[in-house]
Amino acid sequence: MISKVLIANRGEIALRVLRACKELGIATVAVHSTADADAMHVRLADESVCIGPPPSRESYLNIHQIVAACEITGADAVHPGYGFLSENAKFAEILDAHGITFIGPTAEHIRIMGDKITAKKTAEALGIPVVPGSEGEVKPENALEIARQIGFPVLIKATAGGGGRGMKVAKNEDDLEEAVSTARSEALAAFGNDAVYMEKYLGKPRHIEIQVVGDGMGNAVHLGERDCSLQRRHQKVWEEANSPALNVEQRMKIGQICADAMMKLKYRGAGTVEFLYENGEFYFIEMNTRLQVEHPITEAITGIDLVHEQIRVASGAGLSVRQEDIVFSGHAIECRINAEDPRTFVPSPGTITHFHAPGGLGVRVDSGAYQGYKIPPYYDSLIGKLIVHGRTRVECMMRLRRVLDEFVIDGIKTTLPLFQDLIGNQDIANGDYDIHWLENYLADKTDA
Repeated sequence: MISKVLIANRGEIALRVLRACKELGIATVAVHSTADADAMHVRLADESVCIGPPPSRESYLNIHQIVAACEITGADAVHPGYGFLSENAKFAEILDAHGITFIGPTAEHIRIMGDKITAKKTAEALGIPVVPGSEGEVKPENALEIARQIGFPVLIKATAGGGGRGMKVAKNEDDLEEAVSTARSEALAAFGNDAVYMEKYLGKPRHIEIQVVGDGMGNAVHLGERDCSLQRRHQKVWEEANSPALNVEQRMKIGQICADAMMKLKYRGAGTVEFLYENGEFYFIEMNTRLQVEHPITEAITGIDLVHEQIRVASGAGLSVRQEDIVFSGHAIECRINAEDPRTFVPSPGTITHFHAPGGLGVRVDSGAYQGYKIPPYYDSLIGKLIVHGRTRVECMMRLRRVLDEFVIDGIKTTLPLFQDLIGNQDIANGDYDIHWLENYLADKTDA
């Protein structure tokens, strides 16, 4: 069994992993940049190691420093959280070469799913429905032929991409050349790889994702879906489980398809299979081979601790549940609280002068923030996640309205007012939205 875990991350996810380790009786090591010396996970860990200055490439992305920290502290496993090195196959291989357990999938599976073209081909071969698109890389000389075969509008996407970078829509032939060129340039700048591919552009889809966990030996389960359609610039803002758009039959059918695929793949650890959903059909877009930011809402409706499962599987202990053991209960919503101006979304680093988290039945706050904490300007602006659970979606929404009024963060600007605004919107109350809804809503407010 794993005896000491080094947490190769920061912020709320580092604290989340630390708590799971402590519950399992596993010693913890926090690594941090000089900017994060006062972070909560650093304060609570059994040991801590400074791995470099604030820039991520010199600290949280510095593989050699992290491996050295493992050797210094005797950590026999690494949990990567999300972001940073969580989907870095080279990192997983280096840890393995040093006899250190990577709490995540194999390097092979990270590579397969990390390349969008390979991932799509693999998903199709595993029986997962995919969106119509190119068979391989799209280049300026073959783009028009492929687009005509698919049918306009089309979406150009970076093969190594994520977060909306290297992604452009071409509504017609006149738009295509510029869309391909711009997507390739953005992809090269963001990922060091200008390869792009093409898919059918869906008009008003929802973003539905299926949580899976496998033991690496051919056993896997699904834990239902999450609806992540409320997005801004392809970044998720508000997530729900279960989706207001699906019924039980649809949920179990697509969930089982994904679980069966993970069994065939002999997938190890937690993963998320992401789809666009429109007119009753699911279309695979990618698989994230890590823990998702929004994993707490799945935990809320299933009662299963996903980090515990990750550690169990990495230890070789297998899954703690079978598919027939999983019961879905109630409804959960997560709001991502960012240190940003709620109108302009400009980051708002600084010192938190007052911090009061809401409480009560069915309320969870995942955050490393506290009164007096200085939010550094070097990293992602996410400072906390508000998770609310209720027996029904109506009860969940009523509870969310109450706790948003209780949540106090002073000294910086946050996106809390955005959620207070959304909770009063009739479309949100009805669950009637798609992946374009939030951007259209924000644009209308700006124009008003």
